[in-house]
Amino acid sequence: MGKDISKAVIKRLPRYYRYLGVLEEAGVERISSGELSRQMQVTASQIRQDLNNFGGFGQQGYGYNVHHLRQEIAMILGLDHTNNMIVVGAGHLGQALANYANFERNSFHVIGIFDVNPDIIGRKVRGVEIMSVDELPDFLHHHDVEIAALTLPKENAREMAEVLVKNGIHAIWNFAHTDLNLIVPDDVAVQNVHLSESLMRLSYSLKSRQEKYGGAVQDKEA
Repeated sequence: MGKDISKAVIKRLPRYYRYLGVLEEAGVERISSGELSRQMQVTASQIRQDLNNFGGFGQQGYGYNVHHLRQEIAMILGLDHTNNMIVVGAGHLGQALANYANFERNSFHVIGIFDVNPDIIGRKVRGVEIMSVDELPDFLHHHDVEIAALTLPKENAREMAEVLVKNGIHAIWNFAHTDLNLIVPDDVAVQNVHLSESLMRLSYSLKSRQEKYGGAVQDKEA
């Protein structure tokens, strides 16, 4: 691509990809930026600016070919090839991630699950056996894996991140309650997912709408 793309643009790309997928399944062959903006609640100007970062893809008077644009965005997002991934931490969240069938639809395949709990080692989640973390380095040595989902407690996450990087992982999807950006090398991508922060943002949105439209939550003791 040759230039830095803002995080805001990157954040919107998966939404474009998802909406275009819905349109494609509905048999829509082409769409204008105006029509797409109404569905996504993003201005048509913003859509054009975002896509122009990567070449535009539209034709004046025609709009966008839905299938072609979705393919182009898939390439930008690295979804045009299989992305093998592992899950480290096979508790409730880890197993839920491993069970998520839509990963495969979007080219992400969970091929390994690891945990320290002997009570669950040997069980299978969607056909993938939970292995001991002791087997992790050897597994990574023999399999092509660059992405790891980390669902460990905070106190174990940093040490495990170092193990993952040492053994060839180049991207960490981190669900632990600690930011890993400062402890991994610059060539390792980290996406920190804080579920509680997302819930807090939802709570703020709820509160804002109640204040705007009325119907604020009443004090239960009132």
